[in-house]
Amino acid sequence: MVEIGYKLCSEEHGPLDLVCCARQIEDAGFDYSMVSDHFHPWIGRQGESPCVWCTLGGISQVTSRLQIATGVTCPTMRTRPAIIAHAAATAAAMLPGRFSLGVGSGEYLNEHISGDHWPPAPVRMQMLEEAVEIIRRLWTGEEIDHEGVHYTVENARLYTLPETLPPILVAAEGEIGAEAAGRIGDGLVNAGSNEDQAIRTFRDAEDEGTPAYLEISVCYAETEKEAERIAFAQWPIAANTGELNRILSTPAHYEQLAMMVSQKDVAEKVVCGRDPERYIDEIHASASAGYDHITILNIGPYQHEFIEFCRDSILPALV
Repeated sequence: MVEIGYKLCSEEHGPLDLVCCARQIEDAGFDYSMVSDHFHPWIGRQGESPCVWCTLGGISQVTSRLQIATGVTCPTMRTRPAIIAHAAATAAAMLPGRFSLGVGSGEYLNEHISGDHWPPAPVRMQMLEEAVEIIRRLWTGEEIDHEGVHYTVENARLYTLPETLPPILVAAEGEIGAEAAGRIGDGLVNAGSNEDQAIRTFRDAEDEGTPAYLEISVCYAETEKEAERIAFAQWPIAANTGELNRILSTPAHYEQLAMMVSQKDVAEKVVCGRDPERYIDEIHASASAGYDHITILNIGPYQHEFIEFCRDSILPALV
């Protein structure tokens, strides 16, 4: 059975708006939501980037059923693994049985702010694997010491732990990440790049039945033309390929990169408009590729309108 989720986009919306949307998402009948964890937005025009851990606290108070996951947190540089273990354990205690920790190797845009060297992708994956090991050890509630290749932890113990430990979902687009997700994670998160290769590699490495999440980008507006304009203005990174979204350091650099793509380039990556069949077809295609959790990222200002549209025209067709 495929579950349908909704992406709470911290790059475009403030914390109170995200909390309000979470309540509406639950009422509309979505199965889960993922919340992005960025220090910066991708481009300045997006205009927001609240702290995900504060936002999660608010969401915990206005929802009672909705599953919530970070989508995704980088536990390696900007915020070290012991701190993420602490924050995630508290979030899970506030969202009993409803929280998953999504982790990934991060982007230079958000993780370089402490001045650390930004290593190549294979090293970033090594750091992520060591971070996940530390997080799981701290979640035992025992005092731990760790002297690893990338991290040192001394006399650390978590006293506030949830009754049920959260799953750890690992983000991956390439083969190295997808293999690691199957080996060390409790699920895969793919943001919509190399999805066929990622799911094959993940399924080869994971235990049978582990969930696989795929994010699809859409833009809802009254007309397809308006939606294409909004998507291009707000989310030009949809047209970027390869490592580009991992190596630039500021929103201004992504704005410069956006000058090299066209509105058509973005529209080819984003479902635009208000034809429900286009959305339903995209969800079915994602499920056919092997993903059992489909997360919808709606670009632009029409969040409440799109959630109502999903409630009335999309979710009923997927039952």
